[in-house]
Amino acid sequence: MMKDGPAVTTALETELPAGCRPGAFGNATHLVCRACGATSPLGPFYACVECFGPLEVGYEYPRITREEIERGPKSIWRYQPLLPVPADIASFRSTDPGFTRLVDARNLADDLGLRQLWVKDDSGNPTHSFKDRVVAVALSAARELGLQVLACPSTGNLANAVAAAAARAGIRSVVLVPSNLEQQKIIASAIYDTTLIAIEGNYDDVNKLASEIAGEEEGWAFVNVNVRPYYSEGSKTLGFEIAEQLGWRLPDQVVIPVASGSQLTKIDKGFRELIKLGLVDDKPYKIFGAQATGCSPVAQAYREGYDVVRPVKPDTIAKSLAIGNPADGPYVLDTVRRTGGKIADVDDETVVTNILRLARTEGIFGETAGGVTVGVTAKLIADGDLDPAAETVIINSGDGLKTLDAVSGKVGPKTTIKPRYDAFEEFWKANS
Repeated sequence: MMKDGPAVTTALETELPAGCRPGAFGNATHLVCRACGATSPLGPFYACVECFGPLEVGYEYPRITREEIERGPKSIWRYQPLLPVPADIASFRSTDPGFTRLVDARNLADDLGLRQLWVKDDSGNPTHSFKDRVVAVALSAARELGLQVLACPSTGNLANAVAAAAARAGIRSVVLVPSNLEQQKIIASAIYDTTLIAIEGNYDDVNKLASEIAGEEEGWAFVNVNVRPYYSEGSKTLGFEIAEQLGWRLPDQVVIPVASGSQLTKIDKGFRELIKLGLVDDKPYKIFGAQATGCSPVAQAYREGYDVVRPVKPDTIAKSLAIGNPADGPYVLDTVRRTGGKIADVDDETVVTNILRLARTEGIFGETAGGVTVGVTAKLIADGDLDPAAETVIINSGDGLKTLDAVSGKVGPKTTIKPRYDAFEEFWKANS
């Protein structure tokens, strides 16, 4: 086993927003602009005052060992020292997401022609998607900043996670969703007694309205708007868990679905932080992005060699990925190009085919985003972009029970028979 890494730095004293208790953000010390590098104090800020670029959290980490992490709770809170949350976070009322299974997908690997394939199955989270991770971190920030309403614009999974987390924490929530969202996701939000508002238009219309509300209403934490820097850090825990579950090592290549793009960039950030802290060996790895053709602005920019992502109008069954103007699109391009990966897309028919493929090989019923990821993985292999001999991880970010409409016409009873043995026998002979 590799020795524990050297100490990085003792956490710095940091200027906290008024009313925040000491240690409110753990080892986080400041916010830093991803575009120009300017720093600013911690607080409910998401845009750089110098260039209006997006902000992310900066840290000064103390020494941390694998053993200390492994002694932590079986949730994302085992990584508390690497997140912008207080040391006592595990004692607060949250949905305690994370530490979902990493499935040794041998059947799917054989079907795709891969030597070693793992599926990081985040459908096992409390509301059955990876969004529980990011919301838990955003909720902590909202609580420490004294914000009283947890809110979001959402394509569905985030709405579920916000509504459930707020119910658990005993605070009010407001979720805004496109009016044509899958009924399963609408019900899975409304059940928590959230204030659910359906908006005419697509996600980008909903997000624009949310940004306007966030600028007007005091005391509101829009998880993916004014507390987005904290929120997005929750996705790092996917990278942390993959490495830990592989025995504290990094995979060779990872295929990740792209909506806003934050999940992909933060998994990469998580890997790089583990390397910096000496918790895993430094090694090359490739990150690949997966989109649905009906909403593939980042894949289009990659193919055309652009650094700028041009917005599109979404038209795909993969509604959880239907963000036509992805906030982290340019940073996805940077990450994929830096690691030697690629961004590809597949059409809706391929999405459905690969939802079935994942279910019938590994017993994992993924939502449409999972079908996108498996479909793009197959395409990357066929095109010679993914190394079939390299250890591969793919992300299943949500549960297929949320997107039943996508497969409802493809599966079901072949026929209805009378309740008699001779009727069964006749059916069985005809279908064996």
